[in-house]
Amino acid sequence: MTRAVARGCARWLPGRGPHQARIWLVTAVLLLAAVFVDAAQKGAEQSAELHFLVIRQASGKPVRNASVVLHPLDKDGRQRNKGFELKTDYAGKASVDGVAYGRLRVQVIAHGLQTYGEDYEVKQPEMEFKIELNEPKHQISIY
Repeated sequence: MTRAVARGCARWLPGRGPHQARIWLVTAVLLLAAVFVDAAQKGAEQSAELHFLVIRQASGKPVRNASVVLHPLDKDGRQRNKGFELKTDYAGKASVDGVAYGRLRVQVIAHGLQTYGEDYEVKQPEMEFKIELNEPKHQISIY
């Protein structure tokens, strides 16, 4: 540290000499470094890569253009506002990277098939899901 910097800091700290200003400057730099290290550790949350394969249960054929909706869940099992949607490709596959560990609600919606929904615990760096969609059931009405 140069004496000019310490003298400059001494001007901002009235009643203190250049030596005390150096101590203040070093202390401030160390505190800032500790804050940045703590923020970096909190930001380094574990994340996973998820792979989905969506097929028809009856034939085993892939379902293209199905919507795979992902909703993170809080500790009480309620959906948080941060959800997102994927679309399956021609092979019925969809992937996403960077999903935080924790509980996740997966919903799959495809035209002409029953909607699928289930909650999962994401706790591995890479997870694969094979989702089989059923044909809709016949409905009976009394009217």
